[in-house]
Amino acid sequence: MTDETINIEGAVCAPQLPHTEQIVMGHGAGGRMSHQLIQKMFMPAFQNSALQAGDDAALVMPEHGRLSISTDAHVVFPLFFPGGDIGRLAICGTVNDVAMLGAKPLYITAGFILEEGLSMDTLKRVIESMRAAAEEAGVQIVAGDTKVVQRGKADGLYVTTAGVGVVREGINISGANAKAGDAVILSGSIGDHGIAVLGARGELGFESAIQSDVAPLNHLIDAMLQVSNNIHVLRDPTRGGLATTLNEIAAQSKIGIILNEQAISVHPEVNAACEMLGFDPLYVANEGKLIAIVAKEDAEKVLAVMQQARYGEDSVIIGEVQENLKGRVLLKTAYGTTRVIDMLAGEMLPRIC
Repeated sequence: MTDETINIEGAVCAPQLPHTEQIVMGHGAGGRMSHQLIQKMFMPAFQNSALQAGDDAALVMPEHGRLSISTDAHVVFPLFFPGGDIGRLAICGTVNDVAMLGAKPLYITAGFILEEGLSMDTLKRVIESMRAAAEEAGVQIVAGDTKVVQRGKADGLYVTTAGVGVVREGINISGANAKAGDAVILSGSIGDHGIAVLGARGELGFESAIQSDVAPLNHLIDAMLQVSNNIHVLRDPTRGGLATTLNEIAAQSKIGIILNEQAISVHPEVNAACEMLGFDPLYVANEGKLIAIVAKEDAEKVLAVMQQARYGEDSVIIGEVQENLKGRVLLKTAYGTTRVIDMLAGEMLPRIC
């Protein structure tokens, strides 16, 4: 035994370099860098007691009742587009899905797939957009997760979300509830989101002022439910557009739907883009519109309250449910003819939501 100092430290990891400008693989390793990213970027934006508890799951205590639960994944490219971005899209899309059962959305969880090299400024913009959208909708982001993948594997950023809401007493809304004689109401023009995203990629071939319609619709739905308990179906026509969504409802309810083409609003720029590219606006995605199928006797008062609410000012009755033609959707054209409107076949616009 000697007086020499014995080194028992052994091999250790080199100290981490600070990476404050871009995402690196270490941000997804679950160690100090992961914790620093969460504490610096996510916690200040989404702070609430459930999130700050720091557990593996959020403990929330909504009022007693039935729950509406939905989950979604968002892979839009580019991340930012006229009228919105992937962050606003993630919150609004989940809020809307939960609300379409007549629920009051309350809580959202969010998972982030970050690509190595993503700038911190870009991530901060997305987080701030999510915070603002959640505040507008009146929901809390109570839990989340972050993973980092290698450069070139994630288009910069993907977001997955799950939402929970409480269904109001006495409300029974489902795609299977449409009944003969019901009115079909649409809350505004169609195709704005899909064409706005396509335009942001520089793929339209001309300058365009088209803005995405991405918006939370839960407050609009709340106003509708305050005046009627006879709303049978609510649905947001996202991927596949108005035509596919109505076909889904017709199949669920085993009824037919007749539409009036002249009542369906399409912005002139959207229409021009669709004509140039060979698209049908009926199949182009929306992210801030809803379809309401309402008992005939309540249709006008529901329409009136929609037209007075934000995101519903341009609402219009576009058709009617019929007992015959089960599972089919027909369109009465401006020329007096009738054509079958089927589901979208194949892919029209990739990566738009």
